Order: sequence, then C-alpha cells, then structure tokens
Amino acid sequence: MTSITHTDTPLYDNWFGVEVRHLAALEAVARSGSFGRAASELGYTQSAISQQIAALERIVGERLVERPGGPRAISMTEAGTLLLRHAEAVVNRLAAARADMLALRAGETGSVRVGTYQSIGSRVLPEVMRRFRTHWPKIEIGLSEPTTDPELYAEIESGRLDLAFCSAPLPDGPFDALELMRDPYVLLLPAAHPMAARRSCSLADLEDLSLIGSSSCASGLEVEGILREAGHSVEYAFRSDDNGTLQGLVAAEFGAALVPLLAVIPGDDRVRTVAIEPAVPDRVISVVWHRDRHRSPAARAFVEIAEAVSSDVERDLVQP
Repeated sequence: MTSITHTDTPLYDNWFGVEVRHLAALEAVARSGSFGRAASELGYTQSAISQQIAALERIVGERLVERPGGPRAISMTEAGTLLLRHAEAVVNRLAAARADMLALRAGETGSVRVGTYQSIGSRVLPEVMRRFRTHWPKIEIGLSEPTTDPELYAEIESGRLDLAFCSAPLPDGPFDALELMRDPYVLLLPAAHPMAARRSCSLADLEDLSLIGSSSCASGLEVEGILREAGHSVEYAFRSDDNGTLQGLVAAEFGAALVPLLAVIPGDDRVRTVAIEPAVPDRVISVVWHRDRHRSPAARAFVEIAEAVSSDVERDLVQP
C-alpha cells in the first residue's frame, strides 16, 4: 500500500512537482479501470504507471486510487474523482495543443477534421466538400459522425475534431460558433392521412397523432420540451435518430413525425409536410470550434464555404 504523508510544505513547493504524465496516468487508469490497460494505452510498463500514480499521491497528499488487488477493478477515491476532473482538462488541452502545432506546421497541407450529422451530411456537406476541395486540393478532410452531442463537444475540446456542425444552444465550455442557417420544423405525415391536405396544423393537433421521435438528438428533445411546456401531452410510438427510418415509418403509416425540414428526404411521394402554426422555434444550425485553439487557414476557409453553402440551401428549402 502507498504511504501518504501530509506536510505543511507550501503549495508551490509540492504541487509544482505534478507532471502532465502523472495526470495522464490518472486519467487513463480511471477511464480503463486497470493499471495494465492504462500502461498499454500510454506506452509505459504497468510498474511505471503505478509509480506515476504513487508519485502523484505523494505530491497532493491524498490517496487517489483504491487498489483492491486480485481480479477486482480499481476505483477512484473521493479525492481521486475530484482531481480527475482537472486531470481530464489538462490532458484535453495538451491534446489540443498538439493538434494546434500540427495544424500550424501543416500550412496549406495537412487535414481538417470535421464532425457532422445526418441532415447536414446529406444536404449541405457534399457541396461544401466539392467547393473546398476545388480551392484546397492538398488538404485532407477527415469526417466523423459522433453518436451523441456530448461526444461531439468532447472531441472538439480535446482537439480530435477541428470543426463540427451542431445545433444551438452550445453547452458550457471553450466553444465558439457561427450560425449557418435556420431550419423550420414541420409535421411529416403519410400522404393518405386526412391532415396531409392541410396547409398547416396546430400543436394541439399533435395530441391526436401517434408520433415517431428522436431518441437522443438534441434538437428533437428540445422540441419535446417546448411541447410539454406549452401543455401538450406527447406520446411516442417509436424513437430513432435515423432520418431514413423515421421517414420510412411515416410512409408506412406507423405514425407522424415532427422534424426539421432539412431532415426530410426530398422526392418521396409517400409523405407530405405540413407547417406548424404557431411555429415551433427553428432549429439553428451552426459550425463550432474550440475557442482557444489555433484555427488553420484551411479550417477558416472551410467555415466560410459552409456559411455560403448553407445560405444557398436555406434559400432553396421548399416549405409546405
């Protein structure tokens, strides 16, 4: 067992001995649940990870990790959990700094890593990519589609993504964003449904429908909150974050869906869109980046092109 000694040494004498590798070891051990897995991930031996955690415990004067021994998983103490929040921030900033240096060194070569999601990926991103590749042929675009919004923002904060398309509002954190367009919500109905012939419907009309909704999409969940705050009872027969699944189920007359217009796949005669009056607040689509990170000329150009393409798409959206 590690011996922890509390001293009256001034703060700067002790804590200035904390090294980034100590914090990286703590973060990796907490995340992986094992000294061995943390060692493999960071490229150290298991004994080196154990020594780094022991050194960190001596410096801060608290036990940080419970070591039960045997096959049982390690766990963080209360002090370890507290310090872990700071360790994660330091490790993320170091990863972001590394990404900055690579971007600065790359100049007009290198890559821009972009996070996206379905409706942007199908209706906006292809034209952005076409224009960008014309003007920046030596820049590689790395695309990813994080499963949830928290994953997206974590990848921006850590430097694993340079830019990401997102829906407002932004969470707390080191983020800046540029609004690209506003996307109105519409009611998606089977073409044969009696309400499909209307020009508009009210929120109260939704109470008579079997609804299909998002399971984790932030904008969809925000609309659910708006409906409930307005006193409308909302029941969902099914949830999915796949736009094709939602539209296919509506076409099959399984239910109706309240969706952003950009998420509706055009040219499908099996469905109709109907306006909501009074209108639900539009989905605000933005592009986000890390406030404190260097943005390469290529990344700035990507944002400018995304703004221009989004303006064209917004103008061409055919509302019901």
